[in-house]
Amino acid sequence: MLFERIQTRTVRLFTHRYLGFKPTALPALPGPHPQQTYVLYAHVPFCKTLCPYCSFNRYPFVQEQAVPYFKNLRQEMRMLKDMGYGFKSLYIGGGTPTIMIDELCATIDLARDLFGLEEVSTETNPNHLEPQIISKLSGRVQRLSVGVQSFDDRLLKQMERHDTYGSGMESLERIIAAKDSFDSLNVDMIFNFPSQTEDMLINDLACILESQANQVTFYPLMASPSVARSLARSLGQVDYSREERYYQMICEVLTGGKHPPYAFGSAWTFKAISDESAMIDEYIVDYEEYPAIGSGGLSYLDGGLYVNTFSVEEYNDLIEAGRMSVIGKTPFTTSDRMRYRFMMQLFGLQLDKRQWERDFGCSVAVGLPVEYSFFKLVGAFAFEDDEKILLTPRGRYLLVALMREFFVGVNKVRDEARQRV
Repeated sequence: MLFERIQTRTVRLFTHRYLGFKPTALPALPGPHPQQTYVLYAHVPFCKTLCPYCSFNRYPFVQEQAVPYFKNLRQEMRMLKDMGYGFKSLYIGGGTPTIMIDELCATIDLARDLFGLEEVSTETNPNHLEPQIISKLSGRVQRLSVGVQSFDDRLLKQMERHDTYGSGMESLERIIAAKDSFDSLNVDMIFNFPSQTEDMLINDLACILESQANQVTFYPLMASPSVARSLARSLGQVDYSREERYYQMICEVLTGGKHPPYAFGSAWTFKAISDESAMIDEYIVDYEEYPAIGSGGLSYLDGGLYVNTFSVEEYNDLIEAGRMSVIGKTPFTTSDRMRYRFMMQLFGLQLDKRQWERDFGCSVAVGLPVEYSFFKLVGAFAFEDDEKILLTPRGRYLLVALMREFFVGVNKVRDEARQRV
């Protein structure tokens, strides 16, 4: 739609301006603020197969490379502890964090000993939903996020995931068998693949309902610069003109009707009505600031973006030399920080106006007059008073499109950091 196209072009301009890789030689991340609550993000970049659409830092799995990496990841945790950081929550992403289950468990156990964690979230792939892996994660991990992407075998073959991670039916059966072993099991899905039809999407939604997963996240396909060629070659050109329709279909099936099975957790995350206490998939909704450890990790601290080296070899060398792995920093202006807050809180479905005024010393309308007026004009606000702003269905889709372009911009930073390797 017209408003989405205007917003997309505007966001691309803004992200091009303030999201960029600026080399730095910092020995460590900035220290914690006493009143700030943080989540710890840890990145494990190893995968058995490299998917053509993925822009995260990832490497083909080699055991001789992965073992010292996990050891140094644990050492970087100790560095944060020595700096005074404390965490209640740990999120482990990838890559495929479960690719060496014993190393992952040792890392989680150390984090619990160091920080007294209350919750641990980790990502995995369907082929790792095996009894021997689940038994080791159950009790250690409260929330497991399974990267399914689609249950359609044709799409899985195009993504080069079918032979490695299993068929759609195998994935569904494994999810059903594993879901009761965790407080929350999230299924990661992608929509708007170039060859995806409405019937394929309907079948994906039917599989989600059959799985009775605690949570499901439907990401729009993000055509990031670094994967544009491989994406076009394997999947085709992305058609954004139908993205809103597909998103509406997802929302109607999961949250529509008199007795909807799911409720919104964020603009693209859906929580089972029967388990609304489940942790939200996006840690950035609940935690505005977070340090990231591991090769390719991105931290948001003190109003700035910090980038860790994308080289596993350099990462190991830096940690073993007693330094953290930061190689880049992008400072945010006050306006950039306001835009980040505006986007993240509305993506989480509610903007806290009182908090905004405490932190920025002005109202949302004064701080971001153009953005605020645009969202008002297009009917994105369902409710607004002195305390909060809530979104309409149109507003939710605009946030999906906004986050899609923001993450494409973040992936541009990843591309620039990767080129340094």
